[in-house]
Amino acid sequence: MLSLVKHSVNNLNKWCWCTKTMTVRGLNSWTGGKKYLGFTYYPREGEVDPPYTATKLFMVQRVKRYLYNPYWQKKILTDMGLDHKGSDIAIVKNTPEMNARLWKVKHLIKITPIQTPDGLPEKEEYWGTHLDTEGVFRISKKLLPDSKRLEATEDFEKLANRVDKDTVEKNCRNKWLNPWSTIV
Repeated sequence: MLSLVKHSVNNLNKWCWCTKTMTVRGLNSWTGGKKYLGFTYYPREGEVDPPYTATKLFMVQRVKRYLYNPYWQKKILTDMGLDHKGSDIAIVKNTPEMNARLWKVKHLIKITPIQTPDGLPEKEEYWGTHLDTEGVFRISKKLLPDSKRLEATEDFEKLANRVDKDTVEKNCRNKWLNPWSTIV
C-alpha cells in the first residue's frame, strides 16, 4: 500500500506543471501576527478586523439524541434543562465556565448568540419582549400595556358593588338550564 502511494505521488510530480516542489515556510518568519488563544492570525495588508462585542447570552438548543451518550454529557444537558424535547431551548450566560461546558457537548447542541438591537429592556419593559428563532431579542413598544387601563382595572376590582364571578356563573347556568324562562 505504501509503495502504491509513493508511486502515485511520483507520477503526480511528473505531470505537475511546476518542476520545483513546494515547501511550506515556517510561520516564524512572518511578522505582524495577532496572537489569539491557541493560534496566531496573520491578516493581509490593509485588512482590519471589524469591531466585535461579545454577546452576554447564548440560546442553546439540543439537535442530537440525548440517549446513548456518556453520563458526563447527559449531566451537562440535564443541568441546562435540555434532556426532554429537542425543541426546548436554554438561555445561558457567556462565561468561560459555561463555554467550557458547551464545548464538551458541542456536537449535540446548536448555539446561537442572542443579539439585542433594541437594547436591553428596563424594569417595566418586560411585557413586550420577544426572542426570535435566530436569536434576536426584540422589545415591542406597541405591546406595552396602557397605564390608564391598568389603573382603571385596579379601580374596578376594588369596587364593592360590582358583580362578582360567582353571581355571573350562577346566572349563566340558570340561563343554560332554562333557556325559555323569563327569569335571568
